[in-house]
Amino acid sequence: MRGPHNIWRLVRTLATMERTGAIGQVLEAMQAPPRLRVAARILGWPFKWMGLRGDPDLPPLTRALTALGPAYIKFGQVLSTRPDIVGDEMSTQLKYLQDKLPPFPTAIAKAMVEAELQVKVDEVFSAFSEPVAAASIAQVHRATMAGTGQEVAVKVLRPNIERAFRKDLDAFYLAAIWIERLAPFSRRLRPMDVVTHFEGVVMGELDLRLECSAASEFADNTAGDAGLIVPKPVWPLSGRSVMTIAWAEGIGLNELAAMDAAGIDRVALGARVLQLFLSHALRDGFFHGDMHQGNLKVTPAGDLIAYDFGIMGRIDEYTRRVYAEILMGFIHKDYRRIAEVHFEAGYVPADRDIDEFARALRAVGEPIFGMEASRISMARLLSYLFEVTERFGMETRTELILLQRTMVVVEGVARSLDPHINIWQVARPVVEGYIRKHVGPQAVLRDLLLTARVLARFGPKLPALVEAQLIRAGNPALPQKALRPDMAWRWWPLPAIAAALAAGVALSRLF
Repeated sequence: MRGPHNIWRLVRTLATMERTGAIGQVLEAMQAPPRLRVAARILGWPFKWMGLRGDPDLPPLTRALTALGPAYIKFGQVLSTRPDIVGDEMSTQLKYLQDKLPPFPTAIAKAMVEAELQVKVDEVFSAFSEPVAAASIAQVHRATMAGTGQEVAVKVLRPNIERAFRKDLDAFYLAAIWIERLAPFSRRLRPMDVVTHFEGVVMGELDLRLECSAASEFADNTAGDAGLIVPKPVWPLSGRSVMTIAWAEGIGLNELAAMDAAGIDRVALGARVLQLFLSHALRDGFFHGDMHQGNLKVTPAGDLIAYDFGIMGRIDEYTRRVYAEILMGFIHKDYRRIAEVHFEAGYVPADRDIDEFARALRAVGEPIFGMEASRISMARLLSYLFEVTERFGMETRTELILLQRTMVVVEGVARSLDPHINIWQVARPVVEGYIRKHVGPQAVLRDLLLTARVLARFGPKLPALVEAQLIRAGNPALPQKALRPDMAWRWWPLPAIAAALAAGVALSRLF
């Protein structure tokens, strides 16, 4: 699929990039040598007439991607989450990339719903509107469920969208291969890895059952969060290409005048947006990865509504603790502890100088904390932090990049609601609460308990495993089939295992 038949598609892409002026931006982001930039422009000029014109009111790269169609639009959206790849300036430009695609006919949407769900639209819905929103992958209709009268949103994938995306993906892979072979300087941007990451994101969004699952999990996790509404999916009316979810009406967070007219406290709302995001990331390890104004609304009562669960972030417990300790270190200006956390987590190679790293962190933090409180930016600090860690050999971690990108977006939303918000003051109670619960004596006891419970589950197997290992220790000539060599070391410290089990029994009485 990645053969020469994709060449025409690539030629059309390059011609469009040349016609819109985007090729210059791309080569600059790739830090291409001057000679290559000149050569690319000379070679691209004869094909310029073949390119799509696009919207001249848009920035060059956004204009080109929008003209090339859904796959390219989505590619730009994904790249906007990777400032480590495209740089901060281009990431900011792509972040505002809008889906301005015309909707497909409602009759086709109804036919797709009936084919996917094996039901008659007129039987399950008493009302089914024209499209209320159209994006690169799907469009949304407002509907009313027959019998219950519940208002729902019905999301339907575009016809043949998966096939179209797969064709463009083949072209993307072919382009990435050529770029890595012909332009070695570009390898720092990892073109193949970028396309692979894009494929994973898109393939996930093309199965709406996964988005239903994400919405359901997010709703369960946040059920106790005051002032937050997460619409729940209607599973019987959802499938691979159709998603039905509860309808939630509110005021867009970009409609400041409407919020003021409704008497909504924008200062409190801005703080709530930030605190909810941090709480979800630290408490649950599962957060909304696309919290811009378009995916957030507020009810007249002041409750926040979250939409669109196609991009969700997940971080494990250990990473959450590391992230919280880093934030707390900056809150207390304890740069030595921040450095220690990075080394303990293995983010920075052990052969680097921890004191030098701590000094570099101080150079990041002090100028920011010297600003007026309302200008202190967590997003800016995290961006500088990643620049420093990269200089000290930290490898890129995708989950942290998404966390950073979402933090940038959330901070922007919070500041649009309250320009004078003190980000660190608002974040402090959430971070300190997590630290108290998950980093300290209580966390140690909980970890010991969990370890003991895991060992206890394997308790019935322990005597036989230990006996077999002791027999083999006394008879080296016996075959070692019953126990893999790489497992043998795990069973020699019998006193430690017994002590852990005893500790688990004792601790279980305390919890």
